[in-house]
This record gives sequence, structure tokens and C-alpha cells, in this order.
Amino acid sequence: MADLAPEIWGLFFSAFISSTLAPGGSEVLLAYLVSNAQFSTLALVAVATIGNTMGAMTTWFLGFLIATKVGSERVKRSLSEKSVQRLQTWGAWALLFSWLPVLGDGLCLAAGWLRLGVWRCLAAIIIGKAVRYAAIAYLFAHLFLK
Repeated sequence: MADLAPEIWGLFFSAFISSTLAPGGSEVLLAYLVSNAQFSTLALVAVATIGNTMGAMTTWFLGFLIATKVGSERVKRSLSEKSVQRLQTWGAWALLFSWLPVLGDGLCLAAGWLRLGVWRCLAAIIIGKAVRYAAIAYLFAHLFLK
């Protein structure tokens, strides 16, 4: 793993940070790396997806810990009502939209707080983020570079 290019590590950490409660934008870095054509587009999408998924699951885990350590009423006031309502209606599959700015972080935090099943949450997050990164890479490689 140590022999990976710094650009790959940069994409991974950018994607990870972008998917936690901290702001970030890994899409621009992905687009730049796709345009360089130094690395396989599939590998870039995979790295970004893994990093972003790990960040989202970190946020899910934080929600889980908060629910354990802090009173649920106090947490409920700080979570977006829309996030909680969507999760109660759609369940873990609402996390297909965990890639959305701001709302996605709230969905992941609320999913952990509601203790939704970790494997379903993980599956939904991976699918949503992989589709988003694949779409960005495809659009940039096939529409903007031609």
C-alpha cells in the first residue's frame, strides 16, 4: 500500500474527508485525475468510492456512539428532521443519497443514531457513492475531454 502514488492517496483522503461532517470536494480531484489519464478510471472511481464510503461509515458510527452516550432527545433536536423522516420512511436505502452535500452527512449520522443495520447502510452507501463517482468520471472523460 505504501507504494501507491501520492495522487491516489490524495484522492482517497479527499473523498474520506468529503464524506464526514467536514467540508470537502473530491469530485474536482477525481475529474482532474481522470483528465490526466495517468491512472485507470476504474481504479480512480474505486479509490474515491472506498474513501467516501469509509467517511460516511465513520459518520454513521459517530451517530451510533452519540445515541449510546448522549440522551436521544438532545440528539434528535440537532439532527435534521428531514433526514430522520426519510430514514424512518425509506430505511437504510435512503443512504443511496448519502452523496448529496449536507443532507448526505445528516442521513449517515441519523442512520447511526437510529441504529439502522450496518450492512444495509454500507450496501446503500457503496452503491450511491459508486454510481455518483462513475457518473462524474464518465461525464468528464467522455463529454468534457472530447
